[in-house]
Amino acid sequence: MPAKVDYQRFIDAADDWITGRPGTVVLAFLVLTAGFAVGLPAVSTESGTEQFSEDIPAERALQDVNDKFSDPFAPDEGSTQLIQRDENVLSKQGLLRMLTVQQRMAEDPDMRVVETESAARIVARQLDPSASTLEAEIDAVERATPGEIRTAVGTLARENPGFASLLSDDFNPTAPSASATVGIVRHEVPAGISSGSGQGGSSPLEPIQVEAIYVADAAGGDIVVFGSGVIAQEFGTVIGDSLLIVVPAAVFFIILFLIVAYRDLVDLLLATVALGMAIVWTFGFMGFAGIAFSQILIAVPPLLLAVGIDFGIHAINRYREEGLDEDDPVRAMRTTTDQLLVAFFIVTTTTVIGFSSNLVSGLLPIREFGVVASIGITFTFLIFGVFLPALKLYTDGLRERYPIPTFSQAPIGSEGSSLGGVLSLGVEIAKRAPAVFLVVVLLSAGFAGYYATGIDTTFSQEQFLPPEETADFYDVLPEPFRPSDYTITATINFLEDNFESSEDDETVVYVEGPMERNSALESIWRAGEDPPESFVKDGRHARETSVVTVIRDYQERDPAFDALVARNDRNANGIPDQNLGEVYDYLLSSPARERTLNYLTEDRRNARVVYAVQADATDTEVTADTRLVADRYRMGATATGNIVVFKAISDIIFESAIVSLALAIAGTAVFLLFIYWVLEGRASLGLANLVPIVVTVAFVAGSMRYLGFSLNAFTATVLAMTIGLGIDYSVHLTHRYIDERRVQPTVLTALSRTVYGTGGALLGSVLTTVFGIGVLVLSVFPAIGDFGLLTGLSVIYAFLSSLLVLPAALVVWERLFGVGDVDAETPGNGSGAPPTTPTVE
Repeated sequence: MPAKVDYQRFIDAADDWITGRPGTVVLAFLVLTAGFAVGLPAVSTESGTEQFSEDIPAERALQDVNDKFSDPFAPDEGSTQLIQRDENVLSKQGLLRMLTVQQRMAEDPDMRVVETESAARIVARQLDPSASTLEAEIDAVERATPGEIRTAVGTLARENPGFASLLSDDFNPTAPSASATVGIVRHEVPAGISSGSGQGGSSPLEPIQVEAIYVADAAGGDIVVFGSGVIAQEFGTVIGDSLLIVVPAAVFFIILFLIVAYRDLVDLLLATVALGMAIVWTFGFMGFAGIAFSQILIAVPPLLLAVGIDFGIHAINRYREEGLDEDDPVRAMRTTTDQLLVAFFIVTTTTVIGFSSNLVSGLLPIREFGVVASIGITFTFLIFGVFLPALKLYTDGLRERYPIPTFSQAPIGSEGSSLGGVLSLGVEIAKRAPAVFLVVVLLSAGFAGYYATGIDTTFSQEQFLPPEETADFYDVLPEPFRPSDYTITATINFLEDNFESSEDDETVVYVEGPMERNSALESIWRAGEDPPESFVKDGRHARETSVVTVIRDYQERDPAFDALVARNDRNANGIPDQNLGEVYDYLLSSPARERTLNYLTEDRRNARVVYAVQADATDTEVTADTRLVADRYRMGATATGNIVVFKAISDIIFESAIVSLALAIAGTAVFLLFIYWVLEGRASLGLANLVPIVVTVAFVAGSMRYLGFSLNAFTATVLAMTIGLGIDYSVHLTHRYIDERRVQPTVLTALSRTVYGTGGALLGSVLTTVFGIGVLVLSVFPAIGDFGLLTGLSVIYAFLSSLLVLPAALVVWERLFGVGDVDAETPGNGSGAPPTTPTVE
């Protein structure tokens, strides 16, 4: 037998504390729990897409664009949209309703209104050109007859193109009528309006727009308030609603299965206390570490509950089994912890490897998920590996002294039971054709893995939006579990369906360099020549807006400026190529100043170029073409814009999923080889242990594509998580097999005893894990529901793979590295050895 590392002294030290001083251990953990509870109030929430784009170069460029290309002396502003619908918004009553809401908002100093605009205001000024205030405009509409309103609307429809853009597509200028309109209210706000591509984070407009909702409701009719503040509020509400549904549902199902598994009220309470502590510790850590609770972290509580209950079932049932042959509870618990601490340590380490592989992600929320999940699983190991056994032993001591009711203390599963017969199918396969079966499974896994290479990768705002309509089953939930009514998605869909956008889709190039260099403007213009396919073309040039187009437009309005440009245009192509500082000075002192600052910074060090792109072009095509055009610039240029940023995030999601999966598999393999060398002196046993999890990952990935799931910000973590969760089952079975192999006469007998004993506990834990994590399908966020479904599926695959594939892998391993003839008796374990009672983890 190969030499093993002496690790037992560390296990003995832990055993001494757990069994020798259970009261002290319990008290210490309760004190730690109180300490972690102090961090709970510091946990904040974060939502939306902003958090995913923080570290993206294209996002930083977009923020620079939005921050720099405006008047540096102008106050920060944000806007509120007032969407009026379900009435003729051009009737006298409809016009007055919009004007009244805008007036009330303008008169409230807390709303810091600096400007309002609407179709109603335009009509009022057409009726009375001298009306310059909302009060005067309301008077003008009130005095007007229906005929005068009809005439005013008809005139505006002919002479003011901007008027129709504020009205829905069904606008009829002769009636006049329209079913919807959008009014704008701009506010001066403190710094803090997002200048990037994301939505859903905190917004200084939130209190303003919440108050605006009450103002709109008081005016009657149907005026919906929409803006970044409303979006931020609803994102936060959805997180809270999801937790209120998911966590209690997870607890309900877990307790239900715990009742079946434990069949004892006291043990049920002990496990529940331990679960609560795991949650408190993890959330307390988040508070101390300053990690905000985001949508992706909704998966953590059910995850901890499911893994914790798995550990609890193994610990309690193994102790009960040892109690069948051991009258002394202390010795029974010492035997239990002596075995389970090793198994729990292997499971915890491999799980942490799986979760922490997400730390290589280029997206902060996925990295934070990896940190929180890894820390949470480590806490779960300590609580269920040390605290729960000590609490169980301490409580059983109290039972002997006080009349505490005791129900069933029998372990799950027994040899010869119908459950054991079903679970032993893999052993039967291992008896007959283990090598052939293993080859077939590995070839199938290889095909599934190859098929999975076609999985789509997506990232979009829609993945973070609450549903337009919640499912009917939510209606039966009592308060406070019933979700709120959400308006974001319905409002966005209403705007897209009823208002025609007059703008093309856009992409942006952010230019950094000395814009007074003679070739600067020529470089900008030449970059748009012979544009790629996804760009909208004007002749042979891309349709763009830039400082060049500002210069050309203003030339037509100002003869003096036109002469200045002509004097400095050496090649006579309409673009100045010398004395650019003089050209910019003229523009910035003219009425074109504000427009110029939209495309050129005042220090002349940066420029923004906006290109129109085809509406049917894919994000991949637009991003590639924008980068192609950016590479044409002689100065530093970065492709950016919402399309480019979201495509960059999508690419990072795919890269993160692949890299984290590779690291998780490699890290788990290295650890298993090392730990089995330490424990048994046979590193190769780690390879047999790894086979079921590789098969599981391949089939989960293949199922993702077959079921139509894409890799997104949520599901990208599933493959690495499959390793972290799935290794649990194969580790418990392998570790139990090692124990049984020492006392059973043959390999197949040891496998049978392993499955009969541990299989029942594994079935109990897989049910709690699947239902504990599967309740995520109840989340208001569809993406979180997909995550829960895939995670539950991965756990089922891991369980089946461990029961069906692992026995064959162990038999093949024994033939290659062990006894050879698996039916032969092992020396030292002759057939005369007394049979042992199957143990249970």
